[in-house]
Amino acid sequence: MLIDMDDTILSAYGRPEIAWHHIAAEFADELAPLPPTAIAAAVLSFARNFWSTAEPAWRLKLGEARRISVQGGFDALAAAGHPPLPADLAIRIADRFTEYREEEMFIFPGAHDAIDELRSLGVKLALVTNGAADTQRAKVERFELAHRFHHIQIEGEHGFGKPEERAYLHAMDALGVGAEDTWMIGDNLEWEVEAPQRLGIYAIWMDVHGDGLPPGSIIKPDRIIRSLAELLPK
Repeated sequence: MLIDMDDTILSAYGRPEIAWHHIAAEFADELAPLPPTAIAAAVLSFARNFWSTAEPAWRLKLGEARRISVQGGFDALAAAGHPPLPADLAIRIADRFTEYREEEMFIFPGAHDAIDELRSLGVKLALVTNGAADTQRAKVERFELAHRFHHIQIEGEHGFGKPEERAYLHAMDALGVGAEDTWMIGDNLEWEVEAPQRLGIYAIWMDVHGDGLPPGSIIKPDRIIRSLAELLPK
């Protein structure tokens, strides 16, 4: 099994709208007369557009990307006729968002037990995660994941990541398995379903909140689960 980390094993980056509204509310006094909801909406809109076309290298520079997104939201509001907000405030809001994400991160209930049980059953396990080396390695250590996997593969340490084919091929090679014997589990439909399926990997989508597939999705997982415990034999 190739298992994603963020929002598959850990609650990490899902539901960004909740986090941005929370952070905007923390800075309400400095954002006045603009309401925090307007700030959060503008930042979210800019961030979604930014990430829709961002180069993979930006996955290794999340802090900088967040600063750009907040400033972009500020600029959009100013262009719409609202009072301009200072650049230093954009930086402080973005950095606070990064801190908040770290503070709120937690391992999904039952994830450790499910991984341990899979390993005890003889399943070969690889953790395959995108992101910067220092950030992702810190999570691996913080949440005691290293000893639970036969192979740890972090984009920033290896120089490649999902959805590049070699990310999956390298992980399978490390485990000594072929695509026909491999499952990929994760929350990103492109990275953990569509790309692995092209290689013949059985792709399982983690829908932890039970939201279901996006309307009109052309990506069809082989299976949908809400927790890793569902992978255990009945």
